[in-house]
Amino acid sequence: MAEYNKKKTIVIGHKNPDTDSICSAICYAALKRKVTGEDVEPARAGHLNEETQFVLRYFGVEKPMRVRHVRTEVRDIDIRQVPGVSRDISLKSAWNIMQKDSLVTLPAVTPDGMLDGLITVSDIAKTYLDVLDSSILSKANTRYSNIIETLEGLLLVGDENAYFSEGKVLIAAANPDMMEYYISKNDLVILGNRYESQLCAIEMEAACIIVCEGAAVSMTIKKLAQEHGCTVITTPYDAYTAARLINQSMPIGYFMKCDHLITFQETDVVDEIKDVMTSKRHRDFPILDQDGKYKGMISRRNLLGARGKSVILVDHNERSQAVDGIENARIREIIDHHRLGPIETIGPVYFRNQPLGCTATIVYQMYQENGVEVDRTTAGLLCSAILSDTLLFRSPTCTSVDKQAALELAEIAGIEVEAYATEMFSAASNFASKTEEDILYQDFKLFTAGKVSLGVGQVNSLSGSELEELEKRMLPYLISERKSRGLDMIFLMLTNILTESTVLLCDGQGAERMIQDAFQLEEDGKPNWVLLPGVVSRKKQLVPAIMVALEG
Repeated sequence: MAEYNKKKTIVIGHKNPDTDSICSAICYAALKRKVTGEDVEPARAGHLNEETQFVLRYFGVEKPMRVRHVRTEVRDIDIRQVPGVSRDISLKSAWNIMQKDSLVTLPAVTPDGMLDGLITVSDIAKTYLDVLDSSILSKANTRYSNIIETLEGLLLVGDENAYFSEGKVLIAAANPDMMEYYISKNDLVILGNRYESQLCAIEMEAACIIVCEGAAVSMTIKKLAQEHGCTVITTPYDAYTAARLINQSMPIGYFMKCDHLITFQETDVVDEIKDVMTSKRHRDFPILDQDGKYKGMISRRNLLGARGKSVILVDHNERSQAVDGIENARIREIIDHHRLGPIETIGPVYFRNQPLGCTATIVYQMYQENGVEVDRTTAGLLCSAILSDTLLFRSPTCTSVDKQAALELAEIAGIEVEAYATEMFSAASNFASKTEEDILYQDFKLFTAGKVSLGVGQVNSLSGSELEELEKRMLPYLISERKSRGLDMIFLMLTNILTESTVLLCDGQGAERMIQDAFQLEEDGKPNWVLLPGVVSRKKQLVPAIMVALEG
C-alpha cells in the first residue's frame, strides 16, 4: 500500500459523475502535475456510468480512485513520529527517551509493528514512590542486560540475555557466618569486595551477585560462579546506590498499560474523535494504520492545527453536488461551466468559469495556454467529454469553441467523431441490465431554489423505443425515491439524441404544472409526464426554467 501523502491535492467532479466530470478530473490533474510538479491525483465522488467506463476502456485509462468524503482525517494532521520501543527496555531507558524527546507517553511496539502497550511519565514515577517488595525484580522478569545497563556494570560471568526470574534482591551487609541464614536459592545479592561474602553467596546458590565499587573479582570466584550457574556483574556504584538504582532496570512491559487502550486509525474523521479525546485525561493517543500497525501519536493540541484536504473542483461549484465534507476541505481551484452556486471557500481560490458546453473544453484551453502537448489519450478523453456533454453538438449549450476543440482533439486521438459518438452513446444505453436506481443516479444532480429542494436526472439514448420502455419502469421508482429522499420535486429527463427532444418524468406538488407553465405548454392529460420538444440540456434549458418558475 502506497504511503499516504497529506500534501496531495485531489481533482474531483460532482456526485454521480458523468463523462465530463471524470475525464476533466483526469486530464486537469495531469496538467497540474506537469506544470507545477505537485502531487495531484484525479478522484471520483461516485460510481462510473457505462458511457464513462466505455471511454476509459477505449483509451486504456484506469478509473480514478473513489473518494467518499473529504472530511479532515487523522492522517491529515501532524502525527508526532514517536518511535515505538520494545516492552523489554528498562524503566531507566524509557525515562531517558522521554526526557530527551519531551514525551509524556511512550508506546511499546511488537517486532512486527503492532502496538503492545503504553507507559507514561506518571507510570514510571509511581514505581519510584510505591513501596515494592524485594522480589519485584524477578516478578518483572528482568533481563540481566537491563541490570548491567542501569548499573553501568560489566558482566564477568553469565549470559546478559538471560532473565532474573526467581528470588529476591538483598544486600549482603552481615558477616559471612550470618549470610547463610537469609540468602536463598536464586536470590540476587548486592555485596562488596569481601571474598568470603562472594563465596558464601555462590555456595548458597544465588542466581546473581553484584560486586560494588568496581572491586576486582578473583579467578577462583569466577570459576566457582560459572560452575554454580551464578551470574557475576561488577558496578562502579556503592551498595546503597546500586540498591536504589536496580529497580530502574525492570522492563516497562511489567508496568505499562496493555488493555482497553484508546487508539485511533489514520482514516478516522477528526470531528468524530474530538469528543473522545476531550472526555479522557490522557495527553496522547496512539494512531494505527488500516492493518493495525502503530504509526505515531497525537494529542488534543494537534487538532488545533488540523488542515483540511486539498481539493480542486471540476464541472461543478455547488455544495449540494459536491463530495461529502467539502465544507471542511481546502478548495484550491474551481474549473466549471455551470451557473454559480452557493459554495463557500476558506480563502481566495482560482475560479475559472466559462459559458461553454463542457468543462473539458476549458481544460483543453488551459493545456494550450500553458504550452503543454496534448497526447492521444488526453485528447481522446477530452474529446469524449465534449461529445457527451454537447450530445454530439446537438445541445444548445454547445458553442463553436466546443465544436472546434472536439474536432481538433478527435484528430489527435485518431477517432471519427460521428462513429465514435454513436458507439459511446450506445454503450450507455444498455438499460435492460440496470436497476432503476442505477438508471436514475447515473447522471443525477441536486439543486435548491429558496426553500425548495429538487433533483434532476438525465438519460440520453439514440433509441426511442428504449426510452419508451424506461417511462414505464422509472415513474413509480421516481415517485418513491422523492419521498424517501425528502425532496420537494424530482425530475428525470429521457432525452432522445436523434429527435432532440425530452420526455420529462416528474413528481412533487405542482411539479408538472410548473413545467408546463415554464415552457408554455398545454396539459396533455398524462400524469407526471411532459413532452419537451427541442429540450436536451439540463444545464441550459431545464434547470434555468425551473429556477425562474420557482423564484418568480
